[in-house]
Amino acid sequence: MDKNNTRTIVRLAALVIVFVALVLMEEPTSIPVCNINANTLEKCRPAVTGNNPPPPGIECCIILQAADLECVCKFKSHIPILATKSSKVHDLLRKCAINTIPPACQALKN
Repeated sequence: MDKNNTRTIVRLAALVIVFVALVLMEEPTSIPVCNINANTLEKCRPAVTGNNPPPPGIECCIILQAADLECVCKFKSHIPILATKSSKVHDLLRKCAINTIPPACQALKN
């Protein structure tokens, strides 16, 4: 086998190894903050998007009920779902039966 064939086989083997590694990798997650994984808040995005958002799903409400909302609202600029109209965030909390809105959430402004 000449050098060109050997190089081609080595490159192909390396490509296969990279592909297998990508397939086997777990979905990336973020570091939990405020008793939640910030990526899980994406389950709430439909409930605060658009002019007439749908009601939040049960998964969204479970996430919000477990979260330290005082802490979450302090990170408004870092959590895209909170970068929406404060009235939509307040409606979301109300629809998830969260009746006590922490002061940091009351101060949400665009």
